[in-house]
Amino acid sequence: MGRALFIVDVQNDFTEGGALGVEGGAAVARGVTELLRAHADDYAVIVASRDWHDGDNDNGGHFATDDAPDFESSWPQHCVAGTNGADYHPAFDTARVMFHVRKGQGVPAYSLFEGRTESGATVHEILDQHGIHTIDIAGIATDYCVRASALDALARGQHVRVLTSLVAGVAPASSEAALVELAHAGAELVD
Repeated sequence: MGRALFIVDVQNDFTEGGALGVEGGAAVARGVTELLRAHADDYAVIVASRDWHDGDNDNGGHFATDDAPDFESSWPQHCVAGTNGADYHPAFDTARVMFHVRKGQGVPAYSLFEGRTESGATVHEILDQHGIHTIDIAGIATDYCVRASALDALARGQHVRVLTSLVAGVAPASSEAALVELAHAGAELVD
């Protein structure tokens, strides 16, 4: 089939009420579940990522510890491994997800491609094993991890479609700028 769905960081800490909650995060969780119920069979591969940070260090400067976070490269503590904040949002039904990848784990990580499955497989390996040529992307946050994942997929030569009704960003201006950047880089924006 050659088509994959990437579901980026639909986690409690990135949805309303979480440590870095974005407006519309819970709606993305519900929308992704609806997409999976109606169209999971359209995908040869479905990958979901989670930030999975260490709780006992600053994760390579990713967590602001001594200074206030700048909300660009340093952030408040979020998605600590094994906590409720790192769990998928309860409205996101993961039953049809084939591969779960964790990213971060002691270092800053934004792109889904920086993650690995529990068995150690990389996303590159998964895509190669399944002959994937097209990737649909949904998730959180449009202006950070969705953007980074889409840019990495484009750099890898994939045809990328960003499902614009199934993404939510940190801020409207930076989210719009990210979508413009992705379209300019070759991604298709699909409502």
